[in-house]
Amino acid sequence: MNKKEKRQVGIVWIIGIAVFWELLSFLLEHAFHDSMASAKLPYLHTIVSTWFENWDMLLVAGAVTFSRAAIGFALGAAVGIILAVIMSLSKTAERIAFPYLIISQMIPVLGLAPIIFNIVRDMDLSRIMIAAYITFFPVSVNMLSGLKSVEQEKKDLLFSIAANKFKIYAKLMFPFSLSFLFTGLKIAAPMSVTASILVDMLGSKSGIGVKMLYSLYSNSTDIFWASVMTSALMGIISFYLVVLAERILLPWQTMKPREEGV
Repeated sequence: MNKKEKRQVGIVWIIGIAVFWELLSFLLEHAFHDSMASAKLPYLHTIVSTWFENWDMLLVAGAVTFSRAAIGFALGAAVGIILAVIMSLSKTAERIAFPYLIISQMIPVLGLAPIIFNIVRDMDLSRIMIAAYITFFPVSVNMLSGLKSVEQEKKDLLFSIAANKFKIYAKLMFPFSLSFLFTGLKIAAPMSVTASILVDMLGSKSGIGVKMLYSLYSNSTDIFWASVMTSALMGIISFYLVVLAERILLPWQTMKPREEGV
C-alpha cells in the first residue's frame, strides 16, 4: 500500500467514524428519547464547535500537561536506553534486572501516581516521574531486542580489525537498533501523555486533566468532551512527532525499493 492509498484509507476511516458518531448521537436523542443524550454522547459537530470557541483555554491547559509529559518521556527514554545497553553488555545484569522491569509494570499507574505525589509533593515533578515510568519499559525492551539482534558475524568482523566495545556500539549496534528503539518510542509517547493527564486529576491546579475533571463536576459536558478531544489530539501529535523524528533520522526506512531493470 503506497502513501496515496494509506492517505485515502485514513480519510475514509475519519469520515466513517464522524458519520457513525453523528448517527449514534441522533439515535440516542430521537429514537431512544434519552433526556441525557447531549451529556452521554453529544453531536461531534457540537464538540468541534465548542473546541473552537474555547481553543485558547484548552491549548494552554494541554500545553501544561504535554510539556511535562514530554520531559518525562525524554527522561524515561534515556533511562530505558541506558538500561538496555547495560543489559546487552552483561548477561548477569540482564538476568538480575529484566524480571524486575517486568514486575515494575504490574503496578497500576492509578495506584502509583498518588504514592509518587505523596512522596514528592510537587504536581509537575509527579507528572514527569509518572511519564518517565511509563516510557522507560517499552523503550528498554525494544532497544535491548535491537541490540541482541545484531548478527555475531558482524561483531566478529569489527573485532578482527581491533575495534573496541565503544566503536562496535557506535558504528554497528546503535545504528542497527534505532528502528527497534523508535518502535518503543512510538508505543511510549501516547502512553506518557495519558499518564500525565491521570496525574492532573490528583488535584493539580492546571492541565487538561483538570479541565476534564472540573467540567464533569460543573456539568459542563461540552467542555468535557472538548477536553477529551484535546487529550486525544495530544496523544496523536506525540505519536506523529516520533514518526517524524524517525523519518528524519532513519530516511532509509521509508525509501521505496527500486524496481528491477530501472
